[in-house]
Amino acid sequence: MNTPDTKPIPRPEHPRPQFQRDTWINLNGQWTFAFDHGQSGHQADWQLSTGFDRPITVPFSPESSCSGVGYTDFIRAMWYHRTVTVPDAWKDSRVLLHFGAVDYEAEVYLDGKSVGLHFGGTVGFACDLTGRIRPGQEHHLVVRVWDDTRSGKQPGGKQCPHRQSRGCHYTRTTGIWQTVWLEAVHPLGLAGVDITPDVDGSRFIITPRTRATCDGLVLQVQLGDRVDDEPFHAPLVDGVPVVVEVDDPRLWSPDDPHLYNLTLRVLDGNATYDQEVEIDTVRTYAGLRKVHIEGDRIFLNNKPIFLRLVLDQGFYPDGIWTAPTDAALRQDIELSLAAGFNGARLHQKVFEERFHYWADKLGYLTWGESSSWGVNAWDAEGMRNFIPEWEAVVQRDRNHPSIIAWTPLNESWHNDNTAHRRTVIELYERTRAMDPTRPVNTTSGGNWYRHDITTLHNYHQDPHEFAEQLASLHVHGKQHNRDAAVAAGLFRGPLVMDEYGGIKWNPAEADGPDRSSSWGYGHTPQTIEAFHERLAGLTRAIVENHAWSGYCYTQLTDVEQEQNGIYFYDRSAKFDMAKVHAVFADKPAWSAY
Repeated sequence: MNTPDTKPIPRPEHPRPQFQRDTWINLNGQWTFAFDHGQSGHQADWQLSTGFDRPITVPFSPESSCSGVGYTDFIRAMWYHRTVTVPDAWKDSRVLLHFGAVDYEAEVYLDGKSVGLHFGGTVGFACDLTGRIRPGQEHHLVVRVWDDTRSGKQPGGKQCPHRQSRGCHYTRTTGIWQTVWLEAVHPLGLAGVDITPDVDGSRFIITPRTRATCDGLVLQVQLGDRVDDEPFHAPLVDGVPVVVEVDDPRLWSPDDPHLYNLTLRVLDGNATYDQEVEIDTVRTYAGLRKVHIEGDRIFLNNKPIFLRLVLDQGFYPDGIWTAPTDAALRQDIELSLAAGFNGARLHQKVFEERFHYWADKLGYLTWGESSSWGVNAWDAEGMRNFIPEWEAVVQRDRNHPSIIAWTPLNESWHNDNTAHRRTVIELYERTRAMDPTRPVNTTSGGNWYRHDITTLHNYHQDPHEFAEQLASLHVHGKQHNRDAAVAAGLFRGPLVMDEYGGIKWNPAEADGPDRSSSWGYGHTPQTIEAFHERLAGLTRAIVENHAWSGYCYTQLTDVEQEQNGIYFYDRSAKFDMAKVHAVFADKPAWSAY
């Protein structure tokens, strides 16, 4: 359901494909806003606002052109306003106000009264408006936002700590940057569901989470699209799993990304099953697939896989952190597949749920990552902010079959700091406790205190020397004997070169004397032919070395001044894609995918 409006609603699709009800209202579109550079909005009673002076298009941040604002300097605080009305049909329902993501701190007001406070810029939250919002009546919705990228207390990912973007840091995102929506939910409706695939047992383990409960409730699970298939029934108990057997199972994989549609219904079963009354209906889906590690290999569905990943920053020229359209999310995956990759490391950003939906649909493997840069991993307050947000990421996304590993930290190299070591170990243990079905790459590129995959970063640009460093396990200026490193606990599990390449290529600079106006790794090739030769040589060095289980090439697209993408920032072709595909589609003979 969408609000009646004369203008098309931006990003109109349902933002949560894995937990979807029909009773929802999209609140994207024109809001009003005001910057609060003096952080005095509270003193001016802006929470009572009935409208600010400037328009902004939600869900795009004020830094983006899609928002209609395009203000790129630092924004410490700002306020939003719009009016909301819910239909009479919602009078007996709980009314939830959802925010896909707001960076960083958000307080929500309805008619001047605070209804919710949230910390964390990358995951969603909901405010319960039940009893405060009256059907058919217009209400004033105000959101206060506070954001301090330079504080060291909050994660920001690749958001630049300097006024202007530089190096591998880009334009910031402040405030609302994902869809806002209202939802009507029965008081006894589901709050969430965890779906664990069991390939070896040919079944799904479905664990419901409830908002409230009473005796006699039944959870009905309809597996597949055929209404004549007999559904599964079980008493609905918060946190108690329901096992759904799958006949003739069809596994999810890059070769066949089969998804099982599921309909979850909460029924009042106080009578008999023939007389059950439907209370709540949620549509979702799941993929039957397994990821595990044996020795020094990663296995997908009990077959060894060589990872051919690309680093994806998830930035857009017009939307910054927010894709301008749902089609743009799908296009990025299709461009990566066309280049020969089988997946991506989603780098220093928590991607929208719709991205994971398209990855599930298209058979695209991903490593879920946080936006850890910007927060000091040895600072107690910073970790108090970071760890709960990371746990919320894992909770939100763990039902997606396309995600095959978690990466909480990137290049967090503080080896002599006890507090940092404690943080790394705690992140590993918490992640594994929440999701034991996936390996954890705790710190990408180093600091292997506790991990399932050993990952390295190496941007050496000479293919011959790069191959020699791979063979000698040259890490951070040191060479390691593999057996000794394993015995010492430094290396554990598969070896993955999860950052390499980064070859700078900007055609506009190729023929000129000044080759420094953009940024990339190492020296720039003199010709496009030299680029292709270097790309092939670096990648072949990993593929042909039996010790390695995969790689992640830097990167999918150029981003602002960083000119080392396989595609330009506008997603247009940059190279001979047939040659690029031949490089990244190559894999060792032992890999089943």
